[in-house]
Amino acid sequence: MKFDVVVAGARCGGAATAMLIARAGGKVLVVDRGVYGADTLSTHALMRGAVVQLHRWGVLPAIAAAGTPPIRSTAFDYEGLQITIPIEPKFGVDALYAPRRALLDRLLVNAASDAGAEIEYRCEVQEVLFDAQGRACGVVVLKDGRTERIEADLVIGADGRHSTIARRVGAATLREARHSTGVLYTYWLGLGGDAYHWGYRKDASIGRIPTNDDATCVFVAVPFVRFRDELSGPAPAAYRRFIRNSFPALDLQLRDAHPLEPVRGFAGQHGFIRQGSGPGWALVGDAGYFKDPLTAHGITDALRDAELLARAVVRGTPDAFAEYESMRLDLSSKLFDVTDQIASFAWTDSDVQALHRALSAEMNREVRTLVSLEPMPTLAEF
Repeated sequence: MKFDVVVAGARCGGAATAMLIARAGGKVLVVDRGVYGADTLSTHALMRGAVVQLHRWGVLPAIAAAGTPPIRSTAFDYEGLQITIPIEPKFGVDALYAPRRALLDRLLVNAASDAGAEIEYRCEVQEVLFDAQGRACGVVVLKDGRTERIEADLVIGADGRHSTIARRVGAATLREARHSTGVLYTYWLGLGGDAYHWGYRKDASIGRIPTNDDATCVFVAVPFVRFRDELSGPAPAAYRRFIRNSFPALDLQLRDAHPLEPVRGFAGQHGFIRQGSGPGWALVGDAGYFKDPLTAHGITDALRDAELLARAVVRGTPDAFAEYESMRLDLSSKLFDVTDQIASFAWTDSDVQALHRALSAEMNREVRTLVSLEPMPTLAEF
């Protein structure tokens, strides 16, 4: 089989990239070792840039129709100050959303399939193929116990933090974070609300994120060393202890709420920015760029880079891929640095407020960049 593009990974970054390339006329295959409609670790929160893109791609109405609650404000709870910021109508959207990943990823996969992309689940990339000049030219996949060679002009790794594609092509690590947090989270019924709620104390942070089915995702993040040293016994007990010790008011609210799922956790990993493209290959989503989940910006990163990469693929020139790399790094670097500083927990109340202002400024710049893009080109134009 021969394709213009083979994408490893059908989560939001890979599915969005495949959708956009297929809509532009590309012959695209997406392979994923998982199953259709599965959940995954996530903080769910979409920032304005992601919502603007989903609106522009025509996917946002289905997210709203599935009962995803609109987020009308963002609340910050510091040690000595509480701030609530309304979500103002701008760039065609008047609310934010935080869909469950089983919903978001499924809708993007459906949109990719509707655009003509082929989707193969339970299909895992084993190797990347290279031609005589060292250019990636396809993959070897394992499906139903058999290996198969698939030829493609471009191989895209959207296969997560431990990307097989990144490893096989030797993608260089350009930046690495110094700090990481451990995170525990679950879903609660009975908290209600239409706001993102972020809380910050000297040794812990919490997030309250309304999502589908009247549920609220509540996470608690602590410095990695504390997570390692204090996570003894069952995760649910540690989860409640971390919250109770730093956010007693929230702990009281949880006593009257109903937990819906087991507590899940992420032990932490230092963030990184990898080289985003090379001869015959490219990376998107967590495969190319991962930062600590404390700032809940990962999905927005993935959708942003999906569009930037798809535009480069359609143009198809070395200059186009160089532009993808430079724009991705420009939009990511300050977000990466600020997130790393917040994840250090080495700040005062006024320090972290200043960091959040810097984060907001970068997110606004990101949105302005996205809305300034010309209409998506098609392969027929080149």
